[in-house]
Amino acid sequence: MAETGAGTGAGSGGRGEGGGLSAEDLAGRSAAAIAAAWQRERPGVPTDSIEIVTPIWRLAKLFADDRNRVLRAAGIDAATLDLLAVLRRSGPPYELTTRELTRRTLVTAGAVSQRVARAEREGLVRRSPDPAGGRAVLVALTPDGHALVERSVDAVLGRESDLVTGLSPAERGQLAGLLDRLLTDLHGRIGPSD
Repeated sequence: MAETGAGTGAGSGGRGEGGGLSAEDLAGRSAAAIAAAWQRERPGVPTDSIEIVTPIWRLAKLFADDRNRVLRAAGIDAATLDLLAVLRRSGPPYELTTRELTRRTLVTAGAVSQRVARAEREGLVRRSPDPAGGRAVLVALTPDGHALVERSVDAVLGRESDLVTGLSPAERGQLAGLLDRLLTDLHGRIGPSD
């Protein structure tokens, strides 16, 4: 990703040994350096958000890329994991209506339908009519789906836990609280993401 005018991108130059960014290049691309450059070039432009938003964008990319590698190794994609994990977290008997799946996964009904159809073809879930009647359909984990989600969640959470060991438990708690506060505020002001 190229560095944008606002300074949120990671860029592609300045590679150090092994293909990573050199220490000098990283220092020049720090959020503080980007904010300082904008202050120098455009005095009075509000730049304090750069030191928050830029690291969040960079972290999101790093975490997403790493998670995708872990998921590939586990033999599952992010959409399927999302579906299976929602069912697994629902507790026994690990089944939900398609309407409830849509609500909990925060994707469209059409996307849930496609995910369920694919997972059913792969033997990971099964669909059945809701005994409560109506046109509702229940989606339940199969034993294969349960085993796959257990392995995948162990791999993802183990890796993500390892990735945040650079912070103390107190720092992790503080960061989690601040991120939750920011997310709640943004949801209230601009609504959830698409």
